[in-house]
Amino acid sequence: MNADPKSTSTPATGDRPFTRTIGQGNLRQLCSGGAFLLVAIGSLIAGPTPSRSQDIPTAPSFVDDFTSFDRARWYIADGWANGKYQNCIWSKRQVKLSEGVLTLSFEKQKVKDRDFACGEIQTKKRFGYGTYEARMKTDSGSGINASFFTYIGPTDKQPWDEIDFEVLTKDTSKVQVNAYISGKGNNEKVVDVAGGTDKAFNDYAFVWEKDRLRWYVNGQLVNTITDPAKLPSHAQKIFFSLWGSDTMTEWLGPFSDPGRKLTLQVDRVAFTALGQPCQFPESLACSIK
Repeated sequence: MNADPKSTSTPATGDRPFTRTIGQGNLRQLCSGGAFLLVAIGSLIAGPTPSRSQDIPTAPSFVDDFTSFDRARWYIADGWANGKYQNCIWSKRQVKLSEGVLTLSFEKQKVKDRDFACGEIQTKKRFGYGTYEARMKTDSGSGINASFFTYIGPTDKQPWDEIDFEVLTKDTSKVQVNAYISGKGNNEKVVDVAGGTDKAFNDYAFVWEKDRLRWYVNGQLVNTITDPAKLPSHAQKIFFSLWGSDTMTEWLGPFSDPGRKLTLQVDRVAFTALGQPCQFPESLACSIK
């Protein structure tokens, strides 16, 4: 595995940054020097409340169908890039809401030292064991990553834990699932998405429990981890992001200007804590055990 350190940039705000290292081994190269910088509102950094059914704390269950944008729940990344490998700057202008759909965009727009602007949101609170669900539709294009994931890391004085759905839009017939535990990945699996991630909305979900982690695509189980050494154990924030790179070609594919705005559309996101009733009829939490 070849190292490919990435430099770190500083958010252009006074908020407390998060660091999330990215890399890819096999499909993804592990990078010891790189970091994602993610920002959260300082007043909401305090840990979430415990749940009786869990061994780690969690914020409460919720469903967000994006009929409005809940600023008490979500923070919009704005004004920085995660490193030299990212060819875009996070911009609040790339986060839009229309007719019950959240849209994150990637488009050619000069911002600071980058030629492209891109979108990301994250929750302000942290969540623990339970069912995480997102209904979303990606665009297509080489060199682009469209993702739904959870993350916590060293800036919160926590180990780096992460659970991923990542669509490498060079191939919209598949999605990559992964987990990082104390900064160690190499748990990737690439699974098929019938009909493609870009042709219609698809349902992505994972169920995180103390003794197992399961990923589902459109209600079908696609991956399970039960090895205790490969299971996250720290409450995490929920993220959606759409970004590009013109250097991570082995993983994302070669980047070229798509000549148009690319989008990641999110119709719904939900978290259902373990032991809590399912919150809407289509929820995976209604049917799994």
